[in-house]
Amino acid sequence: MFTRRALLLLAVQTGVMGTLAHHLYEMQVVHGDELKEQARRNRTSRRQIAPARGEIYDRCGVLLAGNRPNWRALVMTEETTDLQAVVDRFATIVPLDERDRARIEHDRKHIRRYVPLTLKEFLSWDDVARLGLNAPTLPGVLIDVGTTREYPLKELLSHIIGYVAPPNEADVQRDGIMALPGMKVGRAGLEQTQESHLRGQPGTVEMEVNAHGRVMGELERVEGQPGSRLELTLDTVLQTRIKDRIGERVASAVVMDCRNGEVMGLVSTPSFDPTLFDGGISRTQWNSLLTDQRTPLVDKAVSGLYPPGSTFKPAVALAALRAHAITPSDRFSCPGYYDMGGVRFHCWSRYGHGSINLHQALKYSCDVYFYQVARRCGMESIHEAAAILGLDGALPIELPHVRSGSVPTPEMRRRHGHHWNGGDTVNAGIGQGLVQTTPLALATYVSRLATGRIVQPHLLRSVSGREIVPTPEPLPFAREALAAARGGMFAVVNEPQGTAPAARLNLPGVQMAGKTGSAQVRNVPRALRESGHFNSMNLPWQYRPHALFICFAPYDNPRYAVSVVVEHGNAGATEAAPLAAQIMTDTLIRDPASRTSLSRGVVARADGLDD
Repeated sequence: MFTRRALLLLAVQTGVMGTLAHHLYEMQVVHGDELKEQARRNRTSRRQIAPARGEIYDRCGVLLAGNRPNWRALVMTEETTDLQAVVDRFATIVPLDERDRARIEHDRKHIRRYVPLTLKEFLSWDDVARLGLNAPTLPGVLIDVGTTREYPLKELLSHIIGYVAPPNEADVQRDGIMALPGMKVGRAGLEQTQESHLRGQPGTVEMEVNAHGRVMGELERVEGQPGSRLELTLDTVLQTRIKDRIGERVASAVVMDCRNGEVMGLVSTPSFDPTLFDGGISRTQWNSLLTDQRTPLVDKAVSGLYPPGSTFKPAVALAALRAHAITPSDRFSCPGYYDMGGVRFHCWSRYGHGSINLHQALKYSCDVYFYQVARRCGMESIHEAAAILGLDGALPIELPHVRSGSVPTPEMRRRHGHHWNGGDTVNAGIGQGLVQTTPLALATYVSRLATGRIVQPHLLRSVSGREIVPTPEPLPFAREALAAARGGMFAVVNEPQGTAPAARLNLPGVQMAGKTGSAQVRNVPRALRESGHFNSMNLPWQYRPHALFICFAPYDNPRYAVSVVVEHGNAGATEAAPLAAQIMTDTLIRDPASRTSLSRGVVARADGLDD
């Protein structure tokens, strides 16, 4: 009996031990790796981290958009059972305002649970120290260092560089990575159009946590891949000097290398501080920017539409010469007005210019001459030439909200249900009426006219070291036609009785060609014009004509083109032409197109052009 009991007990013990051995084998051998991973996950927390945004530099290596450290407090919602209690406890250590609480509540409802929730950004060292001392009472809370965008030159380049802002729900829906703390999305300028280059790829960080969710330390960090480095064609010293030249005017100016289309200066005033948007701009600040009648948020250089006025006359001349409607020697009579269909169209000179040819018409900027030329060659020819010169249609520059110039034809107007009459063609002959363009298009136009090549304006010089080298094609205009237009523009500045003697350069051996323009913003009654007492300077500021000037230099070997538009500046000859001459002088002295990139970290100076 004892032996049977012993055998039965042995059998039971053997079965139990076998079962335990089987389970141990399954745990350690069959499922060992899986259980090991589960144990690791129980004591660790892995999350993605936002990459550093790509930096932007000018052609000389000056930092235009960079990153600086941003200490912030995050909470891992998976590691806490009562998020509201953690937030309330956090607020007793680092105060949270109404905007912070509203953002936290919004993020709590919308972000994925595995994504850390941002409690507070831009922590001071005192904040970090207090949170460290109180860490045991803040389960799931950790201190993280990311980056925030900085713009060292602030208002100087805000329209070009743009700004970044926190992503909205639509951004997160498109790409879940945008929910990561510290991720920002470009909302204007190059920050917006080059988002794919600047964003980079996220990294990962693995942290050790205890059973209560408290972060014990960082185990491993794999930094993300930063965004691409962009080098621009801009020269910030020249940009600074242009802005100083413009001063308090509401104006825009573009400087372009007319050989390859590199934009070296692009200024629109007034401007704004892009750093306002990084952490989220207040409603009061936003409304102030929106209601400012000087429109600081609008990049007037690429988005401002203006009648080109008399700066359009060289394009009309090229259209007529290309269509064989005139020759440079053909003469038209200007008695001071032009009558058509019972309507009198005035020349800017009440006394007229007499019998003149193309060279003289450009030199004197005779309206009556171009009224007749426009009627002779027709609006279709003008439209075609304007499109070739970059005045009609969009230009492929790397900026958002670039508006297209418009030089309509009768057929285009009819398709939109509008009537076209001969007066529309006459007005278009002097760049008024339905013709509109941008300062960028004007600079492109004069660059093409000066070099005879279809240069395309661009701001990117290289992306991550890969250079961008354009190859412009020749213009489809006869060499003699281009020479006639350039010769007339030379006379505007350098010959007696030209309309822009104030634009002559005070540089030995360097001459500039240009064209003035004044664009009306409202009609002037015929009786008032003929009275001899009308003076647009007596009008309120918002009713005065815009002042325009386009130019290129040196005349015998064109390198640079400049366009200037002064809103309600009244007269191109007295307001825009001297300003353009100063900008061209600064450009030629500095000669930014010949400069090579310098080492990173160079700081632009605004106190001289020979840095």
